[in-house]
Amino acid sequence: MSPNLDSAIKTQVPALLLRRLFGAGRRDEAKQLPRPAAPPPAGRRRVFVQTETGCVLGMDLDRGDNAHTVKRRLQLALNVPTGETSLTFGDRVLENDLSFIRPDSPLLLTRNSINRSCSTPCLCPVSKDFEQKDCSGLVEILGCSSVRVKCLVDDVVNAIRSGVDPVRIESGLGGSYYFRNVTGDKVAIVKPTDEEPFAPNNPKGFVGRALGQPGLKKSVRVGETGFREVAAYLLDHENFANVPATALVKITHSVFNINCPVNGGNPAPAHDQNQQVNSKIASFQQFIAHDFDANDYGTSSFPVAAVHRIGILDIRIFNTDRHAGNVLVRKLNSGTGRFGCQTELFPIDHGLCLPENLEDPYFEWMHWAQASIPFSEEELEYIRNLDPVKDVDMLRRELPMMREACLRVLVLCTIFLKEAAAFGLCLAEIGELMTREFRGMEEEPSQLEVVCMEARKIVAEWEPSSVAAEQGEDTDFQFSMDVLGEYSDVIRSPRFTGSGMKGSSFRSPLSKLVESVHEGNDYHEDRYESDRVLSDGLNAAIVPNKHTGQNGNATRSATNRSADEQLPSSMCFVRLSDMSLDEWSLFLEKFKELLKEALHERARVAAGQRMKQRLGTSCKF
Repeated sequence: MSPNLDSAIKTQVPALLLRRLFGAGRRDEAKQLPRPAAPPPAGRRRVFVQTETGCVLGMDLDRGDNAHTVKRRLQLALNVPTGETSLTFGDRVLENDLSFIRPDSPLLLTRNSINRSCSTPCLCPVSKDFEQKDCSGLVEILGCSSVRVKCLVDDVVNAIRSGVDPVRIESGLGGSYYFRNVTGDKVAIVKPTDEEPFAPNNPKGFVGRALGQPGLKKSVRVGETGFREVAAYLLDHENFANVPATALVKITHSVFNINCPVNGGNPAPAHDQNQQVNSKIASFQQFIAHDFDANDYGTSSFPVAAVHRIGILDIRIFNTDRHAGNVLVRKLNSGTGRFGCQTELFPIDHGLCLPENLEDPYFEWMHWAQASIPFSEEELEYIRNLDPVKDVDMLRRELPMMREACLRVLVLCTIFLKEAAAFGLCLAEIGELMTREFRGMEEEPSQLEVVCMEARKIVAEWEPSSVAAEQGEDTDFQFSMDVLGEYSDVIRSPRFTGSGMKGSSFRSPLSKLVESVHEGNDYHEDRYESDRVLSDGLNAAIVPNKHTGQNGNATRSATNRSADEQLPSSMCFVRLSDMSLDEWSLFLEKFKELLKEALHERARVAAGQRMKQRLGTSCKF
């Protein structure tokens, strides 16, 4: 702990002013009075502000507070520069009106320009009186949580106060920690949002981007995987897929990693027992005692129902990282599990689900025999009862920081699952329709994406004031180049023509689906390994240039633009985030129509193929 730092903070801000700014003074005065403390004024709520470098501060908002007062408090408490910054909450940039901010919400302070040095110091709170400024507990749950999570939090807090320290997890690309109870048993896994891959405080060297910039997956921003972990748990209705209890928390402990302390000082060594106490926003998930993961255990023994339920969840949330390593296996030697088998499965690590745009998902269960078995009536009933509108309303209520583009992916994939299951497709067939194909060195859109592209084309033709019409682009183009942004280079490449698809004319979704019947499943089983390799992107961060509008001013801040927009040219076949509400409604309507038509055509061709095979093999010489 630097004595000079304490002195600087104390000379800059009188202690009384700090207590009044963060509500501590009122609490201290209430303790001295003989009568109970008065209830907080109406409209006051507690929020947690996080800087793009990972610093976190809890504060109380009054009815008249605005973004400027929040920035001022943050600057006084943490000595953080707030000039040329924006206070954001999901997709929204906060200004004067903060009345819609829910209690316990995490806010993010970002720079208006993402052109910044990757070596910018992380200005983190190291003052001894930080706890007094923040007035937070050791672990605070952000938003609602289950009874199970609250019990786990109580166990962790009691253990920390008893001197039981958490344990750093050495595996993986990001920072994660086992938190224990008073007896030393692991009870929770905590993953700080600022220690994710590429995040500023990543303990394993994968740094270079600020919170809110594109992350390991282009459509998942740095610092937002924790939200998705919680979303997967909330969407697992009735614990259908066995997702462990998960919540978003603000948690304080010295075990957490800080790469660049205040004033650019050197981080304390890992063995230093006098490390600073750091507060983090993190996902907090129940630890599941298990014997293996699916990599180490024969998949043939897995219950069919368990595989189906995990797959149903993965399709709904468009999981881009369902490999065998994030399916835990527990052996039941003394009895049978929930499906009458001696193994139980637990899906974990959902931080790369619900991307902002359709990417190439990864479903390892596609190659398991259980995925080719038809759904049971119980599973079909569960799918029929799924309501994407209610799910979106629930996520907006419980995780209001989730971006609208992610919610649209959820709606689209839930509709796709319901239609495909009702048509009689099995889990493996549905997964194949969502997975991109690789022919040679070229990536083809998935059959789901092709249907989306055709629906998007209809929406563009329906809207006379669309960008494409205004720019006078060729009507054969599916999108205008302005809408495509950085992806215009992909559309102009030799392997694409007029409509953006390979060949001389746009292939309809029917031909794409029919083609899959003739060719079978060409999905590369080594796709997961290629995704797991640490590419150059892990060693060299991509920092996009500032975009400038025609008036010479910077366009929307990076926080408001989709994660894909912040990267150089990349493969994106269709976007969902840039449609208006009317366009989105029409898109869904046309998507359903085209999907049903495509599924019927696919079934007709498949029946013809089966008949041809029977006739061709009836006589053998």
